[in-house]
Amino acid sequence: MTQPIEDYALIGDLMTSALVGRDGSIDWLCLPRFDSAACFAALLGTKENGHWRIAPAAAEDGERCTRRAYLDRSLVLESYWETDEGTVKVVDFMPQRDEAPDVMRIVEGVSGRVTVRSTLRLRFDYGHVVPWVRRSEGDRVAVAGPDSVWFRSEPRVRTWGEDHSTRSEFTVGPGEKVAFVLTWHPSHELRPEPVDPYGALEQSLADWREWAGQCRYEGPYEEAVTRSLITLKALTFAPTGGIAAAATTSLPEEIGGVRNWDYRYCWLRDATLTLGALLSTGFLDEARAWRGWLLRAVAGDPADLQIMYGIAGERRIPETELPWLRGYARSAPVRVGNAAVDQLQLDVYGEVLDALHLARASGLASERHAWKIQLSLLDFLERNWHRPDEGLWEVRGPRRHFTHSKVMAWVAADRAVRTLENAPHMPGDVERWRAMRDEVHRDVCDKGYDPERGTFTQYYG
Repeated sequence: MTQPIEDYALIGDLMTSALVGRDGSIDWLCLPRFDSAACFAALLGTKENGHWRIAPAAAEDGERCTRRAYLDRSLVLESYWETDEGTVKVVDFMPQRDEAPDVMRIVEGVSGRVTVRSTLRLRFDYGHVVPWVRRSEGDRVAVAGPDSVWFRSEPRVRTWGEDHSTRSEFTVGPGEKVAFVLTWHPSHELRPEPVDPYGALEQSLADWREWAGQCRYEGPYEEAVTRSLITLKALTFAPTGGIAAAATTSLPEEIGGVRNWDYRYCWLRDATLTLGALLSTGFLDEARAWRGWLLRAVAGDPADLQIMYGIAGERRIPETELPWLRGYARSAPVRVGNAAVDQLQLDVYGEVLDALHLARASGLASERHAWKIQLSLLDFLERNWHRPDEGLWEVRGPRRHFTHSKVMAWVAADRAVRTLENAPHMPGDVERWRAMRDEVHRDVCDKGYDPERGTFTQYYG
C-alpha cells in the first residue's frame, strides 16, 4: 500500500538523505550521494524493491507509529510505538560523515517489555539487484557490483536471513537500547572503521543545534521557519556547496500522471530561491559555498549555461526510464536523469544575476572574476533574450516567448544597473544595461499583457 508522501520524514547527512515512513520503514535511500542509485526504492515500487522497517513485532504491515517528531532544532527523528506490551521508541538519523555514510536507528524501551522486529531488504541499482549477503566479523555484509553495505547491531541480537532479506528480533524493557548501523562503501575498498552510534547521536544533535543557532529570524512561526531552514540545509551537498532541488525522483505531479521527473540535481532557479532564504536568515557560509559552486559550474561559454547541473557541477545528466519500478501510486514511468538539462530557459540568467546581487547586498565580499562572469552572461542575454525558449515550466514541446523568461531578462539587466550604480568603479556600461532593461520592459508590456482580462499571460500571443 502506498503511503501518502506527507507521511515520510527526511533524515540526511548533507551528502544524501533517506525517507522514513510512519510505519517505521525507510523506503528511499540513495548511497553515497543524493543522485546515486537507490538501495531502498520501495517508495517507487514495492517492498521487494528495497526497504528497512523497524517496528514492534506485533505491528501489522503498514501499521503506523503512535506519534513522532524531530528532536528540537535537529534532523534527528524520534518515533513512539504504544502497544499492549508497552511502549518503545526508535531514533533515526544520519550523522554527518567522516569517512562513509551511515544510517543509524536506535531502539529504546520506554515501558513494559516490547518485542521488536527489523526487516532489511537491500536492493541495489534502484531496487533491481539483489546483493550477495554473508556473515563477516560477526556482522552482515551485502555486496553487488560496486556497492557494499555493512549491517550491525550494538549489542548483537538474533539475526537471520529469510526470503532474500535480513531479519532481527529482540525484546527491550525500560531504558534498554539496541542500535542498528547501516554503512555503505565501495565494494573494492576495505570496511570503514565502525562509528559508535550513541556518540554519533550526541554529535549529530550538537551539530544541528549549533547550525540552527545561527538563525537570525525573529517573528511569527519561528519554529516552522527553523524547521524549513533545516530541511533546506539537509539538501545541500557539503563537499561542493551545491543544493539539490529534491531528495527524490519521479514523484508525480498528479497521481497516475506521466510528468514524473528526477529533481535530485541543482537547478539554478531553485537554488537561488534557497540561497535567498538562507541569506535572509543569516546563513552566509552556505551562500558563500553555493556561490563558489555556481562560479565553477557555469565557467565557460555563456551560451552553454544550463538550467541544472549535478550536485558537484556535472553537466551531463542523461535521462533513463526504469521499467521494473511501477512508480509512486502506480504513476509510471520512473525516470533517473533529466533531459530538460538541454533546454533553453532564458530566465536562469536573470536568476543567477539576482542571486549574486543578493549575495553582495547581504555582505559577501565581491570577487572580481565573479563580476566578469556576470558581464559575459549579460552580453549573451542581451543578444538572445528575444528568442523563444522552453521556459520555467520545462515544456517538452515547441518553444514559446514565455513572459516569465522575458521578465527575468529584465531582472538581469536591472541587477547589473543597480550594481554599477552602487559601485561605479566596477567595469561595465551602465547606460547599455539601462537601455536593455527599458527595452525588455516595453516588450513585456506590449506583448505579454492582456488588457481585456487585466493580467499578464503565460506566453506572448
